[in-house]
Amino acid sequence: MHRILIDKDLCKGCKSCVLACMLRHSDADNMYTLNLESMDSEGRGHIELDKNNNPIPIFCRHCDEPECVMTCMSGAMSKDKESEIVSYDENKCGSCYMCVMSCPYGLLKVDDRTKQKILKCDLCKDEEYPKCVANCPTGAIKLQKEEVYAK
Repeated sequence: MHRILIDKDLCKGCKSCVLACMLRHSDADNMYTLNLESMDSEGRGHIELDKNNNPIPIFCRHCDEPECVMTCMSGAMSKDKESEIVSYDENKCGSCYMCVMSCPYGLLKVDDRTKQKILKCDLCKDEEYPKCVANCPTGAIKLQKEEVYAK
């Protein structure tokens, strides 16, 4: 099982996690060439402010019983039984936005350019650690890795 854990008391709102995610999902070579004004540069997570104006990182929880998967009529949202990662397949997506409406954390969003794809955390599946975790300077974002045992 892989989960992103947040210690909101350590978050300073620097948005290093968001920028790292944007870079990972863009064509830019590095942070200095990332076009922050392009609508193609979109992160999968974001930082909100609580009622006291303290920053709170918002990331996909890869829920045990993900509402986005249960409401997806096309099968574009799925949960891997071994890794327990909730994934999105844009080729199966019917753009009904049921997953967006059902996410209890308000995390899923539609891409700005086409309004057809859903932007969702993939835990940087080909990396050792998600970019948000690797680039958090305060340690507010951590990756929980647990072995999944047969039940």
